[in-house]
Amino acid sequence: MSKAIRIHKTGGPEVLTWEEVPVADPGPNDIRLRHTAIGLNFIDIYHRQGLYPLPMPIVLGTEGAGVIEAVGANVSDFKVGQRIAYAGGQMGAYAEARTIPAIEVVAVPDGIDDKIAAAIMLKGLTAHMLLFKIHPVQKGETVLVHAAAGGVGAILTQWAKHLGCTVIGTAGGAAKVKFAREHGCDHVIDYTTENFTARAKELTGGKGVSVIYDGIGKDTFMGSLDALEPFGHMVTYGNASGPVDPISPLLLTQKGSLTLSRPTLFTYTADPHRRRSAAKDLFDVVAKGAVKIEIGQSYALKDVAEAHSALASRKTTGSTVLIP
Repeated sequence: MSKAIRIHKTGGPEVLTWEEVPVADPGPNDIRLRHTAIGLNFIDIYHRQGLYPLPMPIVLGTEGAGVIEAVGANVSDFKVGQRIAYAGGQMGAYAEARTIPAIEVVAVPDGIDDKIAAAIMLKGLTAHMLLFKIHPVQKGETVLVHAAAGGVGAILTQWAKHLGCTVIGTAGGAAKVKFAREHGCDHVIDYTTENFTARAKELTGGKGVSVIYDGIGKDTFMGSLDALEPFGHMVTYGNASGPVDPISPLLLTQKGSLTLSRPTLFTYTADPHRRRSAAKDLFDVVAKGAVKIEIGQSYALKDVAEAHSALASRKTTGSTVLIP
């Protein structure tokens, strides 16, 4: 048995329960691991709230790092005692221990701490997807990153800057503005005191930006369309403020012949070869210091309700990890 956070119904943080759950022996293609750190992500809140329906009861969590305790008979790529990490795939990260298909995990290199690995897998692979697949950025492009002081945002801004982009970030309040400026942003717009659309146009001499990466959703969507240059690319990848309302494709024509994408990481990482290649790129860019990871806060796993509340109210900076 293992202690885990499980939900029996959707709702607020109060539905998160700390209870014992069985841990299966690994099948032929599985591994059993003991978590050392677990990543907290906005998608966990969506799952808890029921935005993305799941069968009940279920152990939440999509990202973690740990040590292998047992391997299945057909597993040759990994061994007992090895450090691994994962993101996406089967739910169940909010647990002291779990069994997972070996194809879903990647080896953690020696230069990467377990907490860092747990903090960057989902967020970092999301950044990789956005920068290299959805809108492959070019040196000299101007990009705008919403929630630049958040977990994905802080990785995205630094990586885009490393690739030669001019990076405009948005953040709320002086502390987050400072954080974003220190993590890759050439310019930071405080959306609590400034109109980000007007300011982005001003910073680009009226032209607008090439691409906007937006994990906020409803509150920023329409303003973002107006901040893009003609033929610009709007990438909406999250719903922190709620899902975007339906629009007509003709709106994109009227706003400047724009392109709109709504990607999901789980589609991107469904191919294990692409997942491992992207993870290698991520670990490399972190190991050489081009992308610095800030773990702004950590919570005991059993206190995850408090962590959910802090993340939902945008009181966190950088990444958050849960410790079993």
